[in-house]
Amino acid sequence: METNTQPKEETKKNPKIIIWSLIIAIIIVTNLFFNYVISLVYVEPTYEKFCPSEVYNKVYDTKDMCLANGGSWSEQVSPVEAKLSTPVKTQITGYCNQTYTCQKSYDASHKLYNRNVFIILIALGVVTLVVGVFIGVSLLSIAFSWSGVLSIIIASMRYWASADNLIRVLILGFALGILIWLAVKKFNK
Repeated sequence: METNTQPKEETKKNPKIIIWSLIIAIIIVTNLFFNYVISLVYVEPTYEKFCPSEVYNKVYDTKDMCLANGGSWSEQVSPVEAKLSTPVKTQITGYCNQTYTCQKSYDASHKLYNRNVFIILIALGVVTLVVGVFIGVSLLSIAFSWSGVLSIIIASMRYWASADNLIRVLILGFALGILIWLAVKKFNK
């Protein structure tokens, strides 16, 4: 009776590929799930809600009309046709940015939205990371730990440019504190 060692070698190699594929899939799907749930529960502000087409499709020829309708007037000086023998005369004209006020409102609302999503994703990332550290199944431990790390990275990328320096320091200090606490709690044996 002959035994074939080839299938045993294949079964030893394939599970590692399958395990890592499953880990990566859990990491990706967990973060897609987090972001999709947030988008369903907490609706992102849209530009059209703040600046409907009626606002920016109107033309305002005068400073008073522009300012009265929430715009911002920019003065411009342009030359008027003149003969070469006389000095060039100028007339004041301008440009109205009709969406000035509504754009500021939209930007403020969107910044608040990104800050809140950042806080939610950080919280979900930390909870997932903690679950990953303390769960007994090694595959799930790795997958949830990396899911938490990826959630923190995604949250930071979304909000980092909008955050003030003090907020950045607090974010980094908080993240470092949690990671040190987890390392001491789990691996100090």
